[in-house]
Amino acid sequence: MELTDQARYDRQVATWLLLCAAVIFGMILLGGVTRLTHSGLSMVEWKPLVGIIPPLSEQAWLETFEKYKQYPEYQKINRGMDLAGFKYIFMYEYLHRVLGRLIGVIFLLPMLYFTFKGRVRPGLMPKLVALFFMGGLQGLLGWYMVKSGLVNDPHVSQYRLTAHLGLAVAIYAYMLWVAFELLFPVRDQGDRVSGPGRWSLVLVGLVYLMILSGGLVAGTRAGFAYSTWPLMGPTFIPDAIYSGSPAWLDMFEDITTIQFNHRMFAYLLFVLINLFALLVFRGEGGSLARRGALLLVLALWVQVGLGISTLLLHVPVSLAAAHQGGAVALLSAMLFVSHVLVRQRETRL
Repeated sequence: MELTDQARYDRQVATWLLLCAAVIFGMILLGGVTRLTHSGLSMVEWKPLVGIIPPLSEQAWLETFEKYKQYPEYQKINRGMDLAGFKYIFMYEYLHRVLGRLIGVIFLLPMLYFTFKGRVRPGLMPKLVALFFMGGLQGLLGWYMVKSGLVNDPHVSQYRLTAHLGLAVAIYAYMLWVAFELLFPVRDQGDRVSGPGRWSLVLVGLVYLMILSGGLVAGTRAGFAYSTWPLMGPTFIPDAIYSGSPAWLDMFEDITTIQFNHRMFAYLLFVLINLFALLVFRGEGGSLARRGALLLVLALWVQVGLGISTLLLHVPVSLAAAHQGGAVALLSAMLFVSHVLVRQRETRL
């Protein structure tokens, strides 16, 4: 096979992976809306193979509603909800689950096609198989999360929610990285990685941890605790942080500490990413790296604005979902810049 043919096939595979990543991005947004509308516990059964058909008749809806009534969320929170209200929350969770199955289909079928056609370059198949199994694990983890709320306390575990979000973002990030390697020329393994390149990998990790801290905020509803900025109530540092026993557990379970940590993490990243972008602009990363850094700074400032607005307006669904999407967009920009600095040969664009 000629190199030009392989390059064309690589572009086809990369386009497919980018399409899958875009759908996963939509899945993450829909998951946020599902959580924000308190819809995640409306489907009390998990039918991974036959659960794609929703109730189609009034009788079927009534039977599904009766099943929901047997669980604590209805009995303790939504008692008195009518069928129309149930349909509203059910459809968000239903669409979330169906989109998850759709992602599996649009990933598996093209993967099989490219494999049988011999268009998957050597060394790529293990990465594709890993992505497929990560997707299957994500479905299991989603149901494991839902099960934590189908008990006496009708709220999902913040640990399981954060793990579910974290795995979704990890799948998305890995898929983007693989696509970048197919689309852009990769440097030789012996080439030296620059200082900014090494720092970019650290920042990728920090942005990912920031997203996980946002999962804890979402899982504990800590975003509703303080709707002021830059102060948290009357002070910048609340007295109540790390006051539990043991104190370290507060970073995972105390809403004041969780929101404070999320804010401090945001301030740290704001400083570090702006300094990193300045370093890239003043360095020798090439024009593509500088364009990526400009996009990174833009994503950062938009995300900061969304975060502050979400707090001040008391977590409206639209802004909170946009804030979650903005975090993934920021990670995407960070991944691109990191790939340029760490993996790509210098290009003059």
